[in-house]
Amino acid sequence: MELVCPAGNLPALQAAVDAGADAVYAGLRDQTNARAFPGLNFSDDELRQGIAYAHARQRKVYLALNTYPDSARLTQWHAAVDKAAALGCDAIIAAEMAVLDHAARHHSQLARHLSVQGSATTAPALRYMYERFGIARAVLPRVLSVQQVERLCENAPVPLEVFAFGSLCIMVEGRCQLSSYVTGVSPNRHGVCSPASFVRWEEHPDGRRSVRLNQVLIDRFDPSEPAGYPTVCKGRYAVGGEVFHALEEPTSLNTLELLPRLAQAGVAALKIEGRQRGTAYVASVTRTWRDAIDRYRTDPAHWQARPDWQRALARHAEGHQTTLGPYHRHWH
Repeated sequence: MELVCPAGNLPALQAAVDAGADAVYAGLRDQTNARAFPGLNFSDDELRQGIAYAHARQRKVYLALNTYPDSARLTQWHAAVDKAAALGCDAIIAAEMAVLDHAARHHSQLARHLSVQGSATTAPALRYMYERFGIARAVLPRVLSVQQVERLCENAPVPLEVFAFGSLCIMVEGRCQLSSYVTGVSPNRHGVCSPASFVRWEEHPDGRRSVRLNQVLIDRFDPSEPAGYPTVCKGRYAVGGEVFHALEEPTSLNTLELLPRLAQAGVAALKIEGRQRGTAYVASVTRTWRDAIDRYRTDPAHWQARPDWQRALARHAEGHQTTLGPYHRHWH
């Protein structure tokens, strides 16, 4: 299985490659990708350097063009596809059909991966994207059970990639509207949940911190309580006289114990989430998964998830806890 790791900047790309990633995925400094945070992503020159660094070590670079342009800005996404081809990216990761169509028509040699934002969860959906746009791979949404993944591996016309570790999204990816209700800015079109320009932190005399998104109170943290980046889905709200994580408690997806089952199902690639995370996260998580995959390849019959691997991953979990998420569901 290919290990696909995040690169929010050039040092992170180099760290992922050095730690054993088979491929890295990156974005440009604009709204064509779904991690359009200030100070993140690549200039043209940095991406050129990153591709050269990866290719010199026989690794791949995928460019995420996974947001949904409106018709007035579609040419910007087309230009990003052209740039990916010109710079030598090994594939683009796209969701919008018009973006995939442009790539298929003008850069047939550039591999096209269907993004998780494409929300393809059935064999017919994958077959349509393959027949219409010639996708070479599809990234499955994080709402599927492991049984559903296994069934898709049996029937899909293309190799499949699944998320193995990182932030867990409970929404229908590519269709989330929560941030847009509060800010008026769609995460699907503008590249980020909770745009930084709408986020306001407040310090209180007792040491607590509050965070608001466009003046709407999202959460309040005790002095010693870790605080992640605020999103609507992971906030705490007063419901029925109780304050709690009404939608989603901050937690990280960790599928390490499922590695043998995913391999036996025929999953082609394991994806690590986290282009917004630092270089230390990228290096540590990549190194851990590289070791786990290599040991499974060497001796699959006796493979077990080692405690030191789980401890290493737990240190980087969002909310300091991990889950199998929808993978643990037992229904089909």
